[in-house]
Order: sequence, then structure tokens, then C-alpha cells
Amino acid sequence: MSRQRYISRRAVLRGIGTAVALPALEAMVPGAGRAARAAAPAGKTPLNRMVFIVVPNGKVMEDWTPTKEGADYELPPTLAALEKVRDEFNVLSGLGHVNGLALGDGPGDHARAASSYLTGAHPYKTGGKDIRVGISVDQFAAQRIGRATRLASLEIGCDKSRNSGECDSGYSCAYSHNISWRSESSPMAKETNPKLVFERLFSGGRGADSPEAARRARYRKSVLDLVSEDAERLRGRLGSADRRKLDEYFTSVREIERRIEGLVYVADQDGEVPLPEVEKPAGVPREYAEHVRLMYDMLALALQADVTRICTFMVGDESTNRQYRFLGVPDGHHYLSHHGGDKAKIDALRKINRWHVGEFARFVDKLRGMREGEGSLLDNAMIMYGSDLADGNQHGHLDLPTLMVGRGGGTIKTGRHIRFPKKTPMTNLFLSMLERMGVQADRFGDSTGKLTGLEG
Repeated sequence: MSRQRYISRRAVLRGIGTAVALPALEAMVPGAGRAARAAAPAGKTPLNRMVFIVVPNGKVMEDWTPTKEGADYELPPTLAALEKVRDEFNVLSGLGHVNGLALGDGPGDHARAASSYLTGAHPYKTGGKDIRVGISVDQFAAQRIGRATRLASLEIGCDKSRNSGECDSGYSCAYSHNISWRSESSPMAKETNPKLVFERLFSGGRGADSPEAARRARYRKSVLDLVSEDAERLRGRLGSADRRKLDEYFTSVREIERRIEGLVYVADQDGEVPLPEVEKPAGVPREYAEHVRLMYDMLALALQADVTRICTFMVGDESTNRQYRFLGVPDGHHYLSHHGGDKAKIDALRKINRWHVGEFARFVDKLRGMREGEGSLLDNAMIMYGSDLADGNQHGHLDLPTLMVGRGGGTIKTGRHIRFPKKTPMTNLFLSMLERMGVQADRFGDSTGKLTGLEG
């Protein structure tokens, strides 16, 4: 390392119509992980990420909430899949949104839940174009620090957005189908097609419909083939540890490309050999389970490559009635959430809840394996996971199921169940997250002050 030339943290590998961002390497300045944190001024953490992931229709709360507080708690059934990574997150209880309540507006809890989730604001009840709620915390941050990365923010999901018409008791569909809002009247469109997300991450900003992207598709070129010369030059400047990290990153990029393009590869002594294409969609997978996993994997790549540090992922739109036949659950999710105490419906909900947490656990484990400096990517991340409703049967808004994954640049002590007083504004957590992102704000939404207790 002593003879190695340092490279910029924002360096990319370039080819025809392609820009491949790089993961954090030891050769970069100011570096990443604990070494960089030690050199950073108080409250200033390099590479911190802020991610919000929401699953619809609430949870079976007795299977979600631990009975004990502190570090010595037992993971409840819904969270059991996270046992392997329990030291990487906190369970947060007591946080909620008063502005998700009716407040005189009558029914429409699903629309209010989604629209207030990251805004902390009460939506104006309308089924027309005069929608109004508030800027979301991700966009509040993106508008202030988004220029530090190639993409100011990334918004993805698995259900197509619908922003016109009514979807919930007089509320516009825009409220149920979006959690990210650029302004009080402008939702951020989420991308649901994995192929288009990939192109956005690696097309050099030219998009999936650009002539360069079309040319690459015709010649079946990987984005990594197009930057191979640049990559070889870079390898010559790196130490052995950085070369291994770069190879692991490139392997992940190739694997996702193949899944998107529907190619089948086999390995032999001479390397990987392409087989004929199979009948498989090149965009959105037919199977929801593969769709969710593919989106998680691309989100992981976006964070690893520092293409963006601010992301939202709607695993499903609020009040979706998706069926989970692959789990043996033929009834719709929203229908089941209004279980009325029916044991069979509650058991079906448990299966859905556990499956979603299992996929999230896989994502967290993947991020834990991504090295940054002396630690992992999770050392410099804040990933909020949960639902915008508590018990879907009761339309609860005041004790939302919430996990906080990551150490926020060494400012969050993980491995605990933390219980806050009921009706503590979720926006207090947002204020604390913004501060850890280097964004100063005295107030956000209906916040009453920064949330204390995360630091231990």
C-alpha cells in the first residue's frame, strides 16, 4: 500500500455508454470504515447511507415485538430469520405517526399510512389532482447532499405506481402507491422493472432507452466487458486486498446481469460458457419472490458502489391484495390483514410476515459481507425496515413495527430492543438520521426533538 497511488472515492470505470462505480477500496481517500471515522470530525461520518424499506398491510404484532428490552431479548417468531445478524440491528418499539390517524377525515387508513410514513404529515383527502402531504425525509436529505453521488436518490418497488383515481375511501391512489415525495404535491416515481434499475445504475446516466444501451444489447455485451480496459489499468494500481474486493463486486454485477437477461451459464475448466437463452422475461420476473430478491440485490450493489446513499424500497404498495401461493397462501394479503381474529387468517399472515423478514435477513447478511475499511458496509448505514401500519386489522398507527439496521458511522449501538414511550413521533427518529447524514434540521414533519437512546 505504501507505493500505491490513491484514487478518488468517486472514481468510475467508463466504457461506451457505461459508467461502473466502484466499491469502497483501501486505496481511496479519505477511506471508509473505522479508520475513516476516527479521522472524521464529530458528527461527520463519511459514506453514511440512509435506506427505508416498507412492507404493506401491517404485522401480527405479538409475533413481532420482543417481550424484553435491552440486549438480552429473545427474537420473536416473525424476526427469527434475523438471528444470524441480530448484532447488526435494533428493534424499535413505540414510534408512530399521529398524522396517520383519521383526525376527522374518516376512513382511508392505508392511504394515510403510506403517505405519512416518511413525511410525518397528514394527507389532504382528495381523489383528484390536488394531492398534498409533505416532503419525505429521503428527499429532504437528497436535496441537500444528493450531489455527493451520481444519483441523488434511488426509488424502487415491486408494484407499479398508480397516481390517478381513488384507491382508498376518497384518497388518491398517489397516497397508497408512494412513500417518497419530492414536495408536498409531487411523489417520486419508483422503478419496478429490474432491467431499468440496472441500466440506471450502470448506463452512465444515459438510461435504458439510449442508443448506447441498445447497441450493447444487440452485441450482448456486459457492462463489465465495456469497461475491461479501464478495469485492468485500475487493478495495476491496487493492493491484493482491493483486487479481491473488486473481483467480488464484479462477480455480483455479472450475476445480476445474467438473471435480468435470462441467460443460463455453466462453469467448466475454461471458465463460464453461455448456453442458449431460455423463455424468461427480460424485465420484471414472473415470480414475485424472484422480483423481491432481485431488487434487494441491486439495492445492495447501489449502496456498495456508492452510486447513491439515499434509497427507498416499497416491497409492496399499501393495501395490496397480492396472493402468496408459493407459500401456500391463496388468499389476498389485504383481505387476510382484516382477519377479525380468525386463526386461519392470522396463521396465513404469519407466513407472509416471516417470508418478508427472511428475504430482508438475506439482504442484511449480504451487506454485512461487503467490507469497508476494517469493518463492513453496515458500519456506515442506517436501514429502516418495517410496515407503515402496526396491526392491519385495527389499522394501528402509533406503535409501528420498526427495525434499524446498521451503526450509522459508529453512532448507533446495535443488538438491542429499545422501547420508547407510546406516541413518540417517528419523525424524531428521522431528525436523528438526518443529523447522522450531515443534514442539519431543527424540525421535520411533526417532530418534537431528536430521538435519544440509539447511541447506547
